[in-house]
Amino acid sequence: MAETMEDLLKRKTALLFYKEYERDSYFQGDRYLKRILRPLYHRAHSRQKKSGFAVSFDLMRRALTKAGCDVRVNDHRAARRHPDYPVGLVGFPCLLDHWQLPNPAVLGPSLYDHPMLAPALFDDKRFKKYAVLAPWTMEMFRPVYGERCFAWFAGIDLDEWPDLSGEPKTCDFLVYDKIRWHHDEKSKTLLQPVLRALDTRGLTYRLLRYKRYDHAMYRKFLACTRGLLFLCEHETQGLAYQEAMASNLPVLAWNNGFWADPLWKKFAAAPPPASSVPFFSAACGETFSDPSQFESALDRFMNKRLSYRPRDYVAANLSMETSAKIYAGEYFKLIGTA
Repeated sequence: MAETMEDLLKRKTALLFYKEYERDSYFQGDRYLKRILRPLYHRAHSRQKKSGFAVSFDLMRRALTKAGCDVRVNDHRAARRHPDYPVGLVGFPCLLDHWQLPNPAVLGPSLYDHPMLAPALFDDKRFKKYAVLAPWTMEMFRPVYGERCFAWFAGIDLDEWPDLSGEPKTCDFLVYDKIRWHHDEKSKTLLQPVLRALDTRGLTYRLLRYKRYDHAMYRKFLACTRGLLFLCEHETQGLAYQEAMASNLPVLAWNNGFWADPLWKKFAAAPPPASSVPFFSAACGETFSDPSQFESALDRFMNKRLSYRPRDYVAANLSMETSAKIYAGEYFKLIGTA
């Protein structure tokens, strides 16, 4: 018997569509060859194997499944059979290229870095809602997309990232280098001065570069470390520092306060405000905006290091349950809006 729309609703079915960005690197069509070779390449190294978009999407899928939803990924057949049933489109803008399905859709997160890259996006009446991650990105998107925007986050799995505060500690800081722009310059003006300050105080550290690790390695480093020193211009969510907080490591973060992506120059006279730790509070650690402020921030951090409760913040503000509730609420609201 053919599956009915009532069947989909009864199972709380969520039809999600996800597509990674692909491009040819050396010759036309080599992206298809890379699909075949990628699994072999991943086996040969211990670097990060998933994009941040892919990890965020997987957390969405897992949260919805845990909440009792029947989550189906890229099920075009079910969507075509039920054109009035909602779909969720997550990932890169290439997903929207030649999108043919008539279903009402929740877009995002992660499709566009700035709304002016697609200011007429909602002229397409199929598109109903847009999921936005960080509060600072909401300030960019809402003036263009209006009330179609809703705030969402990828929930952090506390079972996957257990409390590591009781593990034997051999290192004061895991220094997480996720400096994206002008890395050579920032290495001289930010990273090296920070490391010298740690050396001067006799504080031990391990330096970790973005993407040059996998989850098993990261978890191992967190287990033997007392705190995370997070160096990144800005994050729309920031899963790595939140995984550290879930593990009950306090965070000392560089937070320069503005969007460093040169893309801002196309749409504004000045860089928009941004944050490297968009989900954060005084319970999680300390921040500094300039290298000259690092030592005073380090003083505060060291004085309060044993009193921070970052895992409690994650449990209260970044739970899988709340993540699923927010997305499912917006998704199932679209029933009957086609």
